[in-house]
Amino acid sequence: MTRQRIGIFGGTFDPIHTGHLVVGVNVRYLLDLDRVLYVVANEPWQKAGTRAISPAEDRFALVVAALEGVRGLEASRIEIDRGGPSYTADTVDQLSASIRGAELFVVVGADAFETLATWERVDELVRRASFVVVNRSSPAASSKSEELPNLWPAGVREPTVTAVEIPLLEISSTDLRRRAEAGLPLEFLIPDKTIRVARERGLYALGR
Repeated sequence: MTRQRIGIFGGTFDPIHTGHLVVGVNVRYLLDLDRVLYVVANEPWQKAGTRAISPAEDRFALVVAALEGVRGLEASRIEIDRGGPSYTADTVDQLSASIRGAELFVVVGADAFETLATWERVDELVRRASFVVVNRSSPAASSKSEELPNLWPAGVREPTVTAVEIPLLEISSTDLRRRAEAGLPLEFLIPDKTIRVARERGLYALGR
């Protein structure tokens, strides 16, 4: 029986945008993954107290709308249903238990990967999953272990890393929230279905 190869792309997705879709499509193709799960954070611990965050159920609805009809990309509410702060280690543990024998690949941006040593229970995490580091400028490579942060904990196993190059798209959720507040157009930056759901739910001042 062939082992499932599953990507785990976690995030706040406040809101999800075209750049997020480009990541999933390219990672799935380049690593020959069966599917990529867009795991919507319930309580993103890294952003706690830094700004107001849209309700998890609203953010999940936006992701569902964005991924509708996109083959191999799926919205996951595993962290919402679990409740509390969202730690990738917990998510990987849960998926490992529910999908026996699956190969798990945690998809992160280069900036996030540089903070990996500070993540909750990182020693457990690197034993259960490989990492896919999305890079928007340098060439794709099969192994980037030499680029691990200098602060990597002594005695902790280094993660297995694949670097993936994707098209350079300068889109951020922060900028999109500002654009929405200013009444600027979001078309082609956010999928049309997602904009429609955001309006229906009164998010990002789009309901006005």
